[in-house]
Amino acid sequence: MPNRISDKTVARLSIYSRLLGGFRQQGKETIHSHDLALVAGVTPAQVRRDLMSVGGMGSPSKGYDVTELSESIEAFFGSQQRVNVALIGLGNIGRAILAYFHGRRPHLAIVAAFDIDSHRVDCVHNGCRCYPMHALGEIIEQQKISVGIIAVPVSAAQEVADTLVAHGIEGIMNFAPVPLRVPPNVYLEQVDITTSLETVAYFARQHTQEERR
Repeated sequence: MPNRISDKTVARLSIYSRLLGGFRQQGKETIHSHDLALVAGVTPAQVRRDLMSVGGMGSPSKGYDVTELSESIEAFFGSQQRVNVALIGLGNIGRAILAYFHGRRPHLAIVAAFDIDSHRVDCVHNGCRCYPMHALGEIIEQQKISVGIIAVPVSAAQEVADTLVAHGIEGIMNFAPVPLRVPPNVYLEQVDITTSLETVAYFARQHTQEERR
């Protein structure tokens, strides 16, 4: 296995894992790369390269064993080791994240939420307790949290990121539409919904204009 796997490969492996979980529930025992590629939206060659990085071995005639492949990807993600996550901000986006993610990944759990609004603090939302911001460091240590999700207004995002880093957080997913500065040893994933939607809208307009021409 390569020492460094790209973030895009890791993202695709996560998609494969989710799809394979569905196939296992359906009782499917084997799958070919072209079938997995079709539902994942990539090429069969890309699927084979990605699966080789986690030791996935298939045959031209039988394809991949669904259970074995699923377990190989789970082992790659370290699914046996639970990762605890903190969510900062319980506004509309924060509550949507909690509702969507609840129970989806047993090895990934949002175990604590934080907010400055007294009406949200000391309440349980989708099975997750919300704490005041001043308790952040204490709860991170108690719950052994290593990943943080930022869903706060732009004006507070960098300060929240700095606080998370100061308390030992190793990975951050940022939903605030502003670039953040973090140390090189902290992995940052920027999720900019507005930019993504504008990109989709742009290409949709281009397609419509081409059809009219």
